Amino acid sequence: MLKFRFVFPAAAGALLFASGCNAGMTTTPQMPQTAAATAAQPEESAGITPNFSVLKQLKHLVVIGSTVDPVNGAQNPYGLTVAPITAGKLTAGDLVICNFNGKSNVQGTGHDIVALHPVEGAKPAHVSQNKALIGCDALALAPDDTIWGSAMVANDNPVLDSNGKLITNISGKPFNQPWGQAFAQPKSGPPAFYETNAGDGSVVRVNLGSTFTYDVIATGFPVNHGKPGTALAPSGLAYDAKLDTLYFADGDNNTVVALKDVSRIPAGGVKAKDHGMKFTGPSASDARVVVAGAPLNGPISTALLPNGNLVVGNTLDPAGKNLILEIATKDDKVIEIRNVDKGAAGAIFGMTVTGTSAADAKVYFNDDNANQVEMLER
Repeated sequence: MLKFRFVFPAAAGALLFASGCNAGMTTTPQMPQTAAATAAQPEESAGITPNFSVLKQLKHLVVIGSTVDPVNGAQNPYGLTVAPITAGKLTAGDLVICNFNGKSNVQGTGHDIVALHPVEGAKPAHVSQNKALIGCDALALAPDDTIWGSAMVANDNPVLDSNGKLITNISGKPFNQPWGQAFAQPKSGPPAFYETNAGDGSVVRVNLGSTFTYDVIATGFPVNHGKPGTALAPSGLAYDAKLDTLYFADGDNNTVVALKDVSRIPAGGVKAKDHGMKFTGPSASDARVVVAGAPLNGPISTALLPNGNLVVGNTLDPAGKNLILEIATKDDKVIEIRNVDKGAAGAIFGMTVTGTSAADAKVYFNDDNANQVEMLER
């Protein structure tokens, strides 16, 4: 465990800072636990049962807008999340996206963040451009719109304010080709960020409290050691606050995995074996394979629906198919499949969900074939 000591600023709810890291000096923001933190979490079920398909109700496909950066031309969107409040360059509800490729469309050369208002025909607004974001593949926002990124090529976790200014860059061990990011506010206990690594298949919890620490809570998940654009590893993190459960997809073995009571899993708590299908360690009973095998096919993205089910995006379907699946997490089975792009394969990177019921649920996803965010709604 790596630990940082913080000095609280006078302003309530302000960011906390610390310095010092065995990978080099750093300044690390930390979020105090506040009521606002709850608002950043997916809403709990609103009168619908877990085996009820939300995805099946979402008949309409809407194009929100282009993700191509208007300043530098970066493209190929990967990271996608929603701004919880209005702050800096972001408006509450904005879709916040990072591009994996630069203007040349070379894999892993993008280093920017853009934002879109969640309305049809929205235009992208430039938020940030920084070398610490090279190969950005995932984003998560704190309740105050502080942006945490995972950057595979830069091999770091840049933290930026809501104006896109770099606050600090978290790098060095245990981060190894960061490939996923999620914010979590448990019902009890301090908030945290979770991060996964494409280099070694590990899951890291970054603890946010009066001190900043991190724990490698799970190791041994399968990875393919792929180059940018071909990597398959634990990714697409989604956190269910009601159950204190972290979900992620692993495209290398075509699974979706759940870590329950994740805020209580200690360092070294879970060790995956048998290509990610079995678990050992003191918290082995908290890990389970939710779904394995077909129709999962190179899944990279997931998002939590209002009833606690998951939507998952494939990347290795044959040409003409880009499938989004709905998984009933209570029954551990696929209950709905939707083809959202009949063009080239591998279009779905990055997903997020808004709403509190099937009536108002909206599933947003990046379509890399078109360099745009699209939405499924009723």
